[in-house]
Amino acid sequence: MNTLRTDTNFAGRIPEIYDRLLVPMIFEPYADDMAKRVAALGPSRLLETAAGTGIVTRAMARTLPAHVDIVSTDLNQAMLDRAEAIGAGRPLTWRQANALQLPFDDASFDIVACQFGAMFFPDKAAAFAEARRVLRPGGTLLFNVWDRIDQNDFADTVSGALGRVFSADPPLFMERTPHGYFDPRTIARDLARAGFDATPDVDTVTARSRATSARVAAIAYCQGTPLRNEIESRSGASLDEATSACAAAIEARFGAGPVDGKIQAHVITVQR
Repeated sequence: MNTLRTDTNFAGRIPEIYDRLLVPMIFEPYADDMAKRVAALGPSRLLETAAGTGIVTRAMARTLPAHVDIVSTDLNQAMLDRAEAIGAGRPLTWRQANALQLPFDDASFDIVACQFGAMFFPDKAAAFAEARRVLRPGGTLLFNVWDRIDQNDFADTVSGALGRVFSADPPLFMERTPHGYFDPRTIARDLARAGFDATPDVDTVTARSRATSARVAAIAYCQGTPLRNEIESRSGASLDEATSACAAAIEARFGAGPVDGKIQAHVITVQR
């Protein structure tokens, strides 16, 4: 699926809501998993791309020895500003950078790590080629992507509810981008096009997504992601009305009070 320009627009209120609500709801379990995988590889210098508001950066900063040099990057300065304001508990480098044009020398990192960012790259093979370029021989590219939307309960419920609210022109951000790059065969082809000769290892990891209420989950998706941009560009329902419709759908499926749903992702590891 093609990535629209608005799909990478994490600005305005989005970074704050994303970090406050969505990060603990769906990203924390995978951040801890990513940090453990990185630590097991014993890097001395690490590059993170598409770092967002820094959930993986902080997990790696806690897990990796103090001598490991961490460079954390993202395309969106607003997301990095949020990440840097929170901090990581240790010195590291925060830098705005496009994953398709990395401002680093060839063969300068042991690991390139990326959590739930590859889906947003407009040219996946080009981004993987850049990762390969900055990796030292024998270095590792480690990234994860969401599985199909029907394997991710809250996202699937929100997308279905918005399809009913905006039936003539449904917002398709969730299917198109976060959950649009899930096929291991496609990923393997893009890695091969990028110059990776090794067969990638694909590990499917299932976890649980929890929120204190259906409304919190709905706000996280509708107002803390670029889905907000699609909702606000449509007539027929306001952002608050669309959010309320999604909250009602989540509550109908998962009950009142705290809600709990399945999330599932693929973790891909490939050596240079």
